[in-house]
Amino acid sequence: MSTEARRSPVPPRPAAPPLHEPAPSPADRPPPEAPARPRRTVAAGVCGVLGLGLIAGAAAGSWLTGGSDDDPAARSAYTVGREAWHSIPVDTLFPRTLKGDGTGPGGADRVWTRLAVAPDGGCADALDPLLAKTLRTVGCAHVLRATYTDATASSVTTVGLAFTEADTDAMRALGARFADQHLDRRTDLLPRTYPVKDSPAASFGARQRASWSVHVLTEIPVVAFAVTGFADGRASTPPQPADRAMADGATTPAAQAGLGHEAKGLADGVERALRTHVADLTEQPR
Repeated sequence: MSTEARRSPVPPRPAAPPLHEPAPSPADRPPPEAPARPRRTVAAGVCGVLGLGLIAGAAAGSWLTGGSDDDPAARSAYTVGREAWHSIPVDTLFPRTLKGDGTGPGGADRVWTRLAVAPDGGCADALDPLLAKTLRTVGCAHVLRATYTDATASSVTTVGLAFTEADTDAMRALGARFADQHLDRRTDLLPRTYPVKDSPAASFGARQRASWSVHVLTEIPVVAFAVTGFADGRASTPPQPADRAMADGATTPAAQAGLGHEAKGLADGVERALRTHVADLTEQPR
């Protein structure tokens, strides 16, 4: 057999394509932008993870600041209020002269002069044991006090602010407890006096407490209080809460001397000064 006969047959050359192929039908075309779908899915997943992270971060921030309100201003007021005991000057919290327009009996005006400011301390120094224990439920942290006398130097009053570590819910619960159980009227839940040597308040001690006021604030974490007595050192047993000493027809020595008005008027004045300056600090741009 010849060499040419043993060679493998050569496959036939393919036919040349037509010069003009027909355009593919719409059914044969691939779906548009099919490769972009995986990228969109990944991007959506990333956005979802970031969104969850932001929500979790916001929730954690709210928990750390202790605020339960959705209003940022309310949380800021609580933050500023907690720091007010050292961030606001003492002459602002306890002015050297404090006026009480219309706060006396029959709407008479009052003017009080500051005798001294006590060193800041804790609840145990400024409050009777049971009242101190009651305020420990809201984390009583610092207490500031000052003692005043009226224009005639016939009465003396220790007024104070107890700064707590509580949030809005805890302060509201404490305020409701005081209201429901009338804790502000119990004679075993009194503020303590701050006597001042060589002054009308030199003999202002526990037995000289004639009337008092305790008020739980809820827009800032503070409890305001005041306790009043006679400047001549006479004992007043038992003391009478300010609202009862101010009532029409009250005949106790504290009521007739207007000591309920003294306690409430001074407590309201100091409380008002604190509210005003906390509001000013809250509204300042950061």
